[in-house]
Amino acid sequence: MLVNPAGGQRGAHRAAETVLAHLAAAGWDAEPVAGADTAGTLALARDRVAAGVDVLAVVGGDGMVHLGLQAVAGTRIPLAVVPAGTGNDFARALGIPRGDPAAAARLVTQGTPRAVDLARVGERWIGTVVACGFDALVTDRANRLRWPRGGSRYTLAVLVELTRLRPLPFRIRLDGGEVPEVELDATLVAVGNTAYYGGGMRVCPDADPYDGELAVTVVEGAGALRLPTILPRLYNGSHLSHPRVRTYRARRIELASAGVFAYADGEFVGDLPIVVEAVPQAVRVLLPG
Repeated sequence: MLVNPAGGQRGAHRAAETVLAHLAAAGWDAEPVAGADTAGTLALARDRVAAGVDVLAVVGGDGMVHLGLQAVAGTRIPLAVVPAGTGNDFARALGIPRGDPAAAARLVTQGTPRAVDLARVGERWIGTVVACGFDALVTDRANRLRWPRGGSRYTLAVLVELTRLRPLPFRIRLDGGEVPEVELDATLVAVGNTAYYGGGMRVCPDADPYDGELAVTVVEGAGALRLPTILPRLYNGSHLSHPRVRTYRARRIELASAGVFAYADGEFVGDLPIVVEAVPQAVRVLLPG
């Protein structure tokens, strides 16, 4: 069971105790794993997976899920997720109970393993959305904020970054889609394996983690006055009808823009250019039956 190496979130600590109690009652042996830092925790997780555990359980938010994916993707070891973070967007997309650690804990022993697609950038496995442009800046800002807690942190980050907003020139190459290449000034570019990021924003509402493709959402050059009319619509997916929004589907996407970086699952991925690829049935996840 992977737990946050920082160990500072009380909610995650309580959820971990709930999981351990459930596993003990069910007669399972459970080993909490937390290294001194993220790299140390991942190394320990990979060691346990290589040794042949039955399940790798992750207690935390999307960042912890991201860590777990690096250990189990491409193996037969299933991943169980107990949401206890800020966004919990991977769990939201797959129907894993949120706000109920006991129900999520039961999936460790009673969940149905299902093969789920992932995205990949280089050697990095990604469960939710690769974001660059305004959305990556918001994630970066939110990660550096210490207040407020929860989803309000993203709201504050949005307000701060709006004051610095400017459209950026992008080149987007799409393999396996109807449109091979796009060049445009964009405010936001998101590549989704699943629909959600940022604590419930349906930025890529057509993304399906079972279809072997990735969904791309692009917001063309909307400035600081126009973007606030689009952002609230991200929560219900109605932004797709906005004239400034374009959508694409592809199996492989190359994103290029000078001086721009990308985030995925709330974690820093790297500077552009990057290539995002769909990897069908890359991980087995324990889900409600």
